[in-house]
Amino acid sequence: MGIKVSASLMCMDLLHIASQVQILENYIDEFHMDIIDWHYCKNMALAPCFMKAIRTISSVPMEAHLYVDNIDMDLIDLCCESGANIITMPPEIIDRKLFHIHRELKKRHVGFGISLNPSMPMDAIIPYGHLIDRLLILSVDPGFAGQPFIETTYDRIQKAVQLREENHWHYQIEVDGCCNEKYYQRLYQSGADVFIVGGSGLFSKSKDIEKAAQTCLDLIKKETLCRNG
Repeated sequence: MGIKVSASLMCMDLLHIASQVQILENYIDEFHMDIIDWHYCKNMALAPCFMKAIRTISSVPMEAHLYVDNIDMDLIDLCCESGANIITMPPEIIDRKLFHIHRELKKRHVGFGISLNPSMPMDAIIPYGHLIDRLLILSVDPGFAGQPFIETTYDRIQKAVQLREENHWHYQIEVDGCCNEKYYQRLYQSGADVFIVGGSGLFSKSKDIEKAAQTCLDLIKKETLCRNG
Protein backbone atom coordinates (compact mmCIF):
# COMPACT_ATOMS: atom_id res chain seq x y z
CA MET A 1 0.00 0.00 0.00
CA GLY A 2 1.56 3.27 -1.13
CA ILE A 3 0.00 5.50 1.52
CA LYS A 4 1.08 6.28 5.07
CA VAL A 5 -1.62 6.02 7.72
CA SER A 6 -1.58 8.28 10.76
CA ALA A 7 -4.00 7.71 13.64
CA SER A 8 -5.45 10.84 15.23
CA LEU A 9 -5.20 10.16 18.94
CA MET A 10 -7.61 12.92 19.97
CA CYS A 11 -10.34 10.61 18.62
CA MET A 12 -9.37 7.56 20.66
CA ASP A 13 -11.08 6.22 23.77
CA LEU A 14 -9.27 8.14 26.50
CA LEU A 15 -10.28 5.53 29.08
CA HIS A 16 -8.22 2.89 27.24
CA ILE A 17 -5.26 4.86 25.92
CA ALA A 18 -2.44 2.42 26.63
CA SER A 19 -4.19 -0.66 25.27
CA GLN A 20 -5.38 1.14 22.12
CA VAL A 21 -1.93 2.59 21.42
CA GLN A 22 -0.29 -0.81 21.80
CA ILE A 23 -2.75 -2.35 19.34
CA LEU A 24 -2.67 0.50 16.84
CA GLU A 25 1.12 0.53 16.61
CA ASN A 26 0.89 -2.84 14.84
CA TYR A 27 -1.26 -1.34 12.08
CA ILE A 28 -0.44 2.30 11.50
CA ASP A 29 2.64 4.27 10.47
CA GLU A 30 2.31 7.27 12.79
CA PHE A 31 0.41 8.84 15.65
CA HIS A 32 -1.04 12.29 15.05
CA MET A 33 -1.28 14.59 18.07
CA ASP A 34 -3.56 17.63 17.75
CA ILE A 35 -2.43 20.22 20.28
CA ILE A 36 -5.22 22.83 20.46
CA ASP A 37 -5.36 25.84 22.79
CA TRP A 38 -8.96 27.20 22.43
CA HIS A 39 -7.51 30.41 20.93
CA TYR A 40 -6.44 29.38 17.44
CA CYS A 41 -9.76 27.56 17.12
CA LYS A 42 -12.56 26.90 19.61
CA ASN A 43 -11.51 23.48 20.80
CA MET A 44 -9.08 22.03 23.29
CA ALA A 45 -7.17 18.83 22.80
CA LEU A 46 -3.90 17.09 23.57
CA ALA A 47 -0.73 18.50 25.08
CA PRO A 48 2.99 17.68 24.95
CA CYS A 49 2.70 15.82 28.27
CA PHE A 50 0.27 13.40 26.60
CA MET A 51 2.77 12.85 23.80
CA LYS A 52 5.53 12.24 26.34
CA ALA A 53 3.42 9.57 28.05
CA ILE A 54 2.72 7.84 24.72
CA ARG A 55 6.43 7.78 23.97
CA THR A 56 7.03 5.64 27.08
CA ILE A 57 4.91 2.82 25.60
CA SER A 58 5.46 3.19 21.86
CA SER A 59 8.26 3.94 19.42
CA VAL A 60 5.89 4.76 16.53
CA PRO A 61 6.75 8.15 14.96
CA MET A 62 4.63 11.02 16.26
CA GLU A 63 3.52 14.25 14.63
CA ALA A 64 2.62 17.22 16.81
CA HIS A 65 0.09 19.34 14.94
CA LEU A 66 -0.08 22.72 16.66
CA TYR A 67 -3.36 24.64 16.51
CA VAL A 68 -1.88 27.24 18.82
CA ASP A 69 -2.08 31.02 18.67
CA ASN A 70 1.30 31.71 20.26
CA ILE A 71 4.03 29.39 19.01
CA ASP A 72 7.47 30.01 20.43
CA MET A 73 10.64 27.98 20.96
CA ASP A 74 9.58 27.02 24.48
CA LEU A 75 6.60 25.12 23.08
CA ILE A 76 8.60 23.68 20.21
CA ASP A 77 11.34 22.50 22.58
CA LEU A 78 8.69 20.92 24.81
CA CYS A 79 7.26 19.02 21.83
CA CYS A 80 10.73 17.87 20.79
CA GLU A 81 11.59 16.74 24.32
CA SER A 82 8.24 14.92 24.52
CA GLY A 83 9.07 12.74 21.52
CA ALA A 84 7.75 14.52 18.43
CA ASN A 85 9.40 13.38 15.19
CA ILE A 86 7.79 16.16 13.20
CA ILE A 87 6.02 19.38 14.23
CA THR A 88 3.38 20.90 11.95
CA MET A 89 2.35 24.52 12.36
CA PRO A 90 0.08 27.17 10.79
CA PRO A 91 2.31 29.48 8.71
CA GLU A 92 0.24 32.57 9.51
CA ILE A 93 1.17 32.13 13.19
CA ILE A 94 4.91 31.62 12.65
CA ASP A 95 5.45 33.81 9.57
CA ARG A 96 7.80 36.24 11.32
CA LYS A 97 10.01 33.45 12.64
CA LEU A 98 9.42 30.63 10.17
CA PHE A 99 13.00 30.37 8.94
CA HIS A 100 14.36 30.54 12.47
CA ILE A 101 12.02 27.76 13.62
CA HIS A 102 13.08 25.62 10.68
CA ARG A 103 16.76 26.05 11.56
CA GLU A 104 16.12 25.16 15.20
CA LEU A 105 14.13 22.04 14.28
CA LYS A 106 16.88 20.93 11.92
CA LYS A 107 19.39 21.19 14.78
CA ARG A 108 17.12 18.92 16.82
CA HIS A 109 16.66 16.45 13.93
CA VAL A 110 12.88 17.02 14.01
CA GLY A 111 10.84 17.42 10.83
CA PHE A 112 9.26 20.73 9.82
CA GLY A 113 5.62 20.68 8.76
CA ILE A 114 3.22 23.38 7.57
CA SER A 115 -0.58 23.13 7.77
CA LEU A 116 -2.80 25.04 5.37
CA ASN A 117 -6.42 25.88 6.19
CA PRO A 118 -8.92 25.47 3.32
CA SER A 119 -9.10 29.21 2.60
CA MET A 120 -5.34 29.72 2.39
CA PRO A 121 -3.91 29.82 -1.15
CA MET A 122 -1.47 27.07 -2.03
CA ASP A 123 0.97 29.60 -3.49
CA ALA A 124 1.52 30.86 0.07
CA ILE A 125 4.20 28.20 0.52
CA ILE A 126 6.36 29.35 -2.40
CA PRO A 127 8.84 31.42 -0.30
CA TYR A 128 9.63 28.46 1.96
CA GLY A 129 8.47 25.33 0.10
CA HIS A 130 12.05 24.07 -0.10
CA LEU A 131 12.17 23.83 3.70
CA ILE A 132 9.03 21.77 4.28
CA ASP A 133 9.18 18.08 5.18
CA ARG A 134 5.40 17.75 5.29
CA LEU A 135 2.55 19.83 3.89
CA LEU A 136 -0.69 19.17 5.77
CA ILE A 137 -3.79 20.17 3.80
CA LEU A 138 -6.91 20.57 5.91
CA SER A 139 -10.07 19.37 4.17
CA VAL A 140 -12.32 21.03 6.78
CA ASP A 141 -12.06 24.28 8.74
CA PRO A 142 -10.12 23.82 11.98
CA GLY A 143 -11.98 23.44 15.26
CA PHE A 144 -15.47 22.32 14.27
CA ALA A 145 -16.57 18.69 14.49
CA GLY A 146 -18.91 17.05 12.00
CA GLN A 147 -18.11 19.28 9.03
CA PRO A 148 -18.57 18.11 5.44
CA PHE A 149 -15.54 17.43 3.29
CA ILE A 150 -14.49 20.45 1.20
CA GLU A 151 -14.40 19.32 -2.43
CA THR A 152 -11.72 21.80 -3.50
CA THR A 153 -9.27 19.74 -1.42
CA TYR A 154 -8.58 17.57 -4.47
CA ASP A 155 -7.48 20.59 -6.51
CA ARG A 156 -5.33 21.80 -3.64
CA ILE A 157 -3.54 18.46 -3.42
CA GLN A 158 -2.91 18.50 -7.16
CA LYS A 159 -1.51 22.02 -6.85
CA ALA A 160 0.78 20.84 -4.03
CA VAL A 161 2.03 18.02 -6.27
CA GLN A 162 2.61 20.46 -9.12
CA LEU A 163 4.58 22.86 -6.93
CA ARG A 164 6.66 20.01 -5.53
CA GLU A 165 7.52 18.65 -8.96
CA GLU A 166 8.22 21.99 -10.61
CA ASN A 167 10.51 23.13 -7.80
CA HIS A 168 12.06 19.76 -6.89
CA TRP A 169 10.82 20.07 -3.33
CA HIS A 170 10.66 17.05 -1.05
CA TYR A 171 7.59 17.40 1.22
CA GLN A 172 5.01 14.69 1.84
CA ILE A 173 1.39 15.73 1.26
CA GLU A 174 -0.86 14.91 4.19
CA VAL A 175 -4.66 15.23 4.42
CA ASP A 176 -6.53 15.95 7.64
CA GLY A 177 -10.34 15.94 7.97
CA CYS A 178 -12.97 13.44 6.77
CA CYS A 179 -10.36 10.88 5.74
CA ASN A 180 -12.56 7.83 5.17
CA GLU A 181 -13.61 5.42 2.44
CA LYS A 182 -15.81 8.01 0.72
CA TYR A 183 -12.74 10.02 -0.21
CA TYR A 184 -9.67 7.72 -0.13
CA GLN A 185 -9.58 6.97 -3.83
CA ARG A 186 -9.78 10.54 -5.10
CA LEU A 187 -7.43 11.82 -2.40
CA TYR A 188 -4.86 9.24 -3.40
CA GLN A 189 -5.34 9.79 -7.11
CA SER A 190 -4.91 13.53 -6.53
CA GLY A 191 -1.50 12.84 -4.99
CA ALA A 192 -1.89 12.55 -1.21
CA ASP A 193 0.86 10.63 0.59
CA VAL A 194 -0.44 10.51 4.18
CA PHE A 195 -3.98 10.00 5.49
CA ILE A 196 -4.85 11.13 9.00
CA VAL A 197 -7.64 8.82 10.12
CA GLY A 198 -9.79 9.64 13.14
CA GLY A 199 -13.43 9.20 14.06
CA SER A 200 -14.95 8.41 10.66
CA GLY A 201 -11.97 6.61 9.16
CA LEU A 202 -10.81 4.51 12.10
CA PHE A 203 -12.38 4.65 15.54
CA SER A 204 -16.01 4.38 14.42
CA LYS A 205 -15.40 1.16 12.52
CA SER A 206 -15.66 -1.08 15.58
CA LYS A 207 -15.56 -0.93 19.37
CA ASP A 208 -12.82 -3.55 19.04
CA ILE A 209 -9.85 -1.35 18.13
CA GLU A 210 -8.02 -4.19 16.38
CA LYS A 211 -11.01 -4.82 14.12
CA ALA A 212 -11.36 -1.09 13.55
CA ALA A 213 -7.72 -0.78 12.50
CA GLN A 214 -7.89 -3.78 10.18
CA THR A 215 -11.09 -2.49 8.58
CA CYS A 216 -9.50 0.92 8.09
CA LEU A 217 -6.44 -0.55 6.37
CA ASP A 218 -8.54 -2.89 4.22
CA LEU A 219 -10.63 0.02 2.99
CA ILE A 220 -7.59 2.15 2.23
CA LYS A 221 -5.95 -0.71 0.36
CA LYS A 222 -9.12 -1.32 -1.64
CA GLU A 223 -9.42 2.33 -2.66
CA THR A 224 -5.74 3.06 -3.38
CA LEU A 225 -4.52 0.19 -5.52
CA CYS A 226 -3.13 2.61 -8.09
CA ARG A 227 -2.75 6.35 -8.62
CA ASN A 228 -4.75 6.44 -11.81
CA GLY A 229 -7.81 4.40 -10.80
